[in-house]
Amino acid sequence: MNSKTELLVGLFVVIGIASLFFLVLQTNNLRNKPFASTYVVKANFDNIGSLKINSQVKSAGVTIGRVKNVTLDAKSFLASVTMNIDKKYLLPIDTSASILTSGLLGEQYIDINPGNEEENIKNLGCIVYTQGFISIEQLMSKFLYSSNEKNIIGLPVNDTDQFDYQ
Repeated sequence: MNSKTELLVGLFVVIGIASLFFLVLQTNNLRNKPFASTYVVKANFDNIGSLKINSQVKSAGVTIGRVKNVTLDAKSFLASVTMNIDKKYLLPIDTSASILTSGLLGEQYIDINPGNEEENIKNLGCIVYTQGFISIEQLMSKFLYSSNEKNIIGLPVNDTDQFDYQ
């Protein structure tokens, strides 16, 4: 009877460890198989937020690559992002890249919008048209502190005549 209890406890522990391992793989996106054959594309961003190595590179919601490296360019002080793109997805030279967030608090990824040019980006090529990460704080400050726009009720922001203090 004692060995049967030990066997059940041991089995429970093994299942628990396997469940934790599965959870770690799910949260870190490591369960995706690496692409068999890739080419390297670079892009410079003014703000990458919390983009990390191995973050997804997507086009139309489909993962087409992964972030390989993130560095700071010493001359331009822009974040230089190196990506591995699956060779079956050839990107035109007028492709644009943006850094977006999955959901409100999700992880960040690079969204690729292919252009219309016939010529494609070659290995070690560069995406010229980029849009860095825009945080919620930046959006709120633009909304609240812009002087040329109207406030929520439609009056100019700096209009002091909107309130009657008599």
